[in-house]
Amino acid sequence: MPGQPLARRTVLKGAALAGAAGVGAAACSTESKLGHAKTPTPTAPVDLGAADAVPVGGAKLFREQRLVVSCPAKGQYKAFSAQCTHAGCVFDKVEGTEGNCPCHGSRFDVTTGKALRGPATAPLPEVPVKVTDDGKLVAGPDA
Repeated sequence: MPGQPLARRTVLKGAALAGAAGVGAAACSTESKLGHAKTPTPTAPVDLGAADAVPVGGAKLFREQRLVVSCPAKGQYKAFSAQCTHAGCVFDKVEGTEGNCPCHGSRFDVTTGKALRGPATAPLPEVPVKVTDDGKLVAGPDA
C-alpha cells in the first residue's frame, strides 16, 4: 500500500504535464489564420504620417500600428497587417519588400501579403490606405 500513493501522484503529474504540452502545441499551431491576433487590422483610421516616408518601389514598417505599407509607384500605396498569420507576432523588420516575423521565421511579400516562407501559410490581411489632401497616409476603415 505505501507504493500506491506515490504511483498515483506520478500518474497525476504525468497527466498534468501532458495537458500542458497539448496547450503549448495548440498555441503554436500552424492551422491559425490570424495567429493570436484578436484584431490584426485597425478598427479605426490610423494616421501614419507623411506619405513620402514610404519609398517608391519599397515599403515601410509601422510597427507600433502593426501595419506595413508599400509604394509600387509614385502616389500608389498598399497596406497590410504587419502581424504574422501564424502566431500573431508583429514584424521586426522589412528588407526590400519582405516582412520578417521574428518568432518563427515566417516571411511575407509586403506588396501582395502573400506568405513566402512558413510556418505561416495564410496571407496578410489587406488594410485600406489613402493619402489625405495634406500628404499624410491614413490606414484603416473608411480610408
